Amino acid sequence: MNLRKNPLRESHSEVDAGPLNDILFILLMFFLMISTLANPNVIKMSVPRAKSDTKTKQSVVVSLDKNKNVYVGTKMIAMDSLESALSKYINQGDSIKPAVVINADSSTQWGEVVQVMKVARKLGATTSATVSGSDK
Repeated sequence: MNLRKNPLRESHSEVDAGPLNDILFILLMFFLMISTLANPNVIKMSVPRAKSDTKTKQSVVVSLDKNKNVYVGTKMIAMDSLESALSKYINQGDSIKPAVVINADSSTQWGEVVQVMKVARKLGATTSATVSGSDK
């Protein structure tokens, strides 16, 4: 009976992976912690600063329906008293240019819309008009 051992099997060596796993875990933790501390805003920019506090003025809504009724907000007024009603909202002492939004029904004549725009411009406001309703 041959009891000799194979010399190739005796010289087999292993690499212990335990310390390698520890080093990789420490590196992973290091990069995760550093990435949370890094500033994502890499580009430095100088942002302009306002000298005063900016405020926006609330816009006034003027509505014109198909029955030629004029509403400032939710209050119905006559077309003749539109200038006095709008001046209460527009001239409140602020230096900001106010805005008047005109909502008109699709059957409203454009002459009435233009008349509201003229009154608002006379008081120093900017205007914009929208037409709503369905054409049947």
